[in-house]
Formats: sequence, C-alpha cells, structure tokens
Amino acid sequence: MTTWQDFEQEAPDLAPLVRACFEAHKHHVLATVRKDGSPRVSGTEVAFLGADLTIGSMYGAVKARDLQRDGRFALHAHPGDEEMKGGDAKLAGRAVELTDQVDLMAYEAEYGELPPGPYHAFRLELTEAVLTTVEGDQLVIRSWRPGQEVKRTTRS
Repeated sequence: MTTWQDFEQEAPDLAPLVRACFEAHKHHVLATVRKDGSPRVSGTEVAFLGADLTIGSMYGAVKARDLQRDGRFALHAHPGDEEMKGGDAKLAGRAVELTDQVDLMAYEAEYGELPPGPYHAFRLELTEAVLTTVEGDQLVIRSWRPGQEVKRTTRS
C-alpha cells in the first residue's frame, strides 16, 4: 500500500505540485473499470485526510460499485483553463473502501461536513503520479512510481 504520505516522502519536490493541481479546483475526473472491463469516467471530489488521499461517493453509485468490484482507478485533476496553470496532474492506483468503523470515524472526524444519508468512502493507494507542464518551449513530464526516483522527460 502506498499512501499519499508515502508519495510525499518519496517525491518531496513533485507531490506538492500534484497536490496543488487537485486543490486548485473542486471537481476532477475519475476513471473506473466497468463489469464488462470497459472504462467509465465520473466526476469526483478529493480530500487529503491525514496520510491519505480519499474520495467519497453517494451510496450505491455506479463508480462506487465499480471500485468495490475492481479497485483500479485513474484520476485526472481538473486542468483549469487553456493555460493549465500549475500543470496537468494524473494519478493511478487502487481504491480501498473504508469499511472498518474506526477508519470511518476517523474519516468523518477529519472530513467535516458529510453528505446527508449513507455514503461510500475510499482511500486511494497510489501506483503512479504524473505531472505535465509547459516550460518555455518544452513539454516537461515528471512521473513517479513507488520505490522509484522521479523521472523527468522533456519534449520539444
């Protein structure tokens, strides 16, 4: 399991830039795997809670059912306007539903105002983070995987 905190420790220069992209806007795009194996994209919000990056969902939503069946996800931060200030951030990994009462109580305590009624909450375990920026006349791609150094690739 690789938490957000692990990412911050392994990639201290990259993690704050990626986090800033996710904090710059409220809504992002989550990709999940449907029952037939095809992709599904859904809107979602994220919350940085303690060591974890989390998402929530309305109870019984299709994205929640997808993640319960197959936890693989990709998450694309809202890129903002055409300038993509701060870059274009993407994450991938596995979502793990919080079902333990202690974990749920901690989630609720840190999250603050919860939606009315039942909900799903997932901790996102990371397998990849990518930040793409434009620097001068070059496209700069920084990528990270657990246990590896951040890779930097440039394209003109």
